Amino acid sequence: MQTYRDTFENEDSTPAGAAVPQSKKRWILNAFNMSCAGHMAPGLWKHADDRSARYHDIDNWTEVSKLLERGKFNGMFIADVLGPYDVFGKNFNGALRTGAQFGIDDPLLVISACAAVTKNLAFGVTASVSYEAPYSLARRFSTLDHLTKGRIAFNVVTGFLTSAAKNFGFEQQTEHDERYQRAEEYVTVLYKLWESSWRTDAVVLDRERDLYADPTRVRKINHCGKYYKTEGPNLVEPSPQGSPLIYQAGTSTAGVEFAGKHAEAVFVTGPTPKKVRAHVDNLRAAASKAGRDPQSIKLLVKLLVIVAATDGEAQKKESELRSYASNEGAAVLFGGWLGEDLSVYDEDKDLREVDIPAIKNMVKGYAALYSDEKRPWNRKTFTDHFKLEGLGPTVVGSPTTVADAMQRWVDEADVDGFNLSYALYPGTFVDIVELLVPELQRRGVHWKDYPTRSDGQGIYAREGIYGLGQEKFRDDHPGARYKWEAGCEPPPLD
Repeated sequence: MQTYRDTFENEDSTPAGAAVPQSKKRWILNAFNMSCAGHMAPGLWKHADDRSARYHDIDNWTEVSKLLERGKFNGMFIADVLGPYDVFGKNFNGALRTGAQFGIDDPLLVISACAAVTKNLAFGVTASVSYEAPYSLARRFSTLDHLTKGRIAFNVVTGFLTSAAKNFGFEQQTEHDERYQRAEEYVTVLYKLWESSWRTDAVVLDRERDLYADPTRVRKINHCGKYYKTEGPNLVEPSPQGSPLIYQAGTSTAGVEFAGKHAEAVFVTGPTPKKVRAHVDNLRAAASKAGRDPQSIKLLVKLLVIVAATDGEAQKKESELRSYASNEGAAVLFGGWLGEDLSVYDEDKDLREVDIPAIKNMVKGYAALYSDEKRPWNRKTFTDHFKLEGLGPTVVGSPTTVADAMQRWVDEADVDGFNLSYALYPGTFVDIVELLVPELQRRGVHWKDYPTRSDGQGIYAREGIYGLGQEKFRDDHPGARYKWEAGCEPPPLD
């Protein structure tokens, strides 16, 4: 069968060993992970070399963290959900049968162990702002920023599963745009707690005066808004970054507006660079509208890379991996992401002919990409095309072929880097580190080593995307207005 690689076949590529022009920018590379047995490719846990079902094993996490640091990755990003995928078949049986993001551990709890065996690798963690008070979440991220020495990032999500809402006492999710209105106030509370409830020099450690922290440099925030009320201060003193690096992944109008204002990095996905470029342009325009430098918002496209020594070996590897992937698991994930149940259609039904626009249009889009696909576009055909990659593109080939394809994404979609998912765990990441990374380093688009801070510490998460010295929010970020710097008067909170 075809994969996304066919978009690039028969095009010129730079021969291995040939001189390669230096890229205008270094790419940001994150590893996309999840604490479950079936992240984007449910069913691969059955493969003899796959260790994703060992997600409870802390050694599994520390080993992959060390691998990614050896490959000079910016970070490991860990996704999360708060309920089972139960749209397919109107129950969660399919999720259980296939391991499709169910069960799933709390991603925050593995970070300390991973940080202990690495120095520069950052850790991005998804957390919902819909079901927890900002006060408690602020404490946890401050704690992790201390324990990781400034290497924590926070992916702000509002949630998309009704099953999660029901687990927190609601019958349904809050209406979509209102979720973002709540999120707007939520992150404002976080900024006040992280940036403005302690002056950066509040902890003085004065033994002679028997003074741990100066009470005149700590204050309540006394936030009382439409959705949240909290007194403060944050229970944790200012962490290395103050606020963690902020990620976001919203694609709706409200999500793009929120990301343009608050996100420092955004995850994007789409079948082609042209499709993604439209979203990238919207996000940069939203950042500009919010008074920010549009280039300060870093865009990372989700990509599955299957790389081997030659194109033929990579294609053979992809075919083998795809044979393990679960069509049912893919349909389960699709149901959760789009809220549509593919089980209601007969197995032979051409999904381009259904009455649901979200399904029909997406299937037509895939069919247009694979115009020589002769099979009917029924449920199996459709899920065959994303059961490894999760509604995102796949690039398959030798290091040269893959690097050429990635360069086109950077050039044509104007992205700043990649959120690299896996099919085989950790084998996909092993192949990237051992085969692809040297080629990217040769081209000058990936670190040969991490930058070195003057204090000898590892780089902070924010420095990883902006450069050394950018430890805290840029001045054009809305959270910067709350910074309470040493020797300064406290900024206004309203």
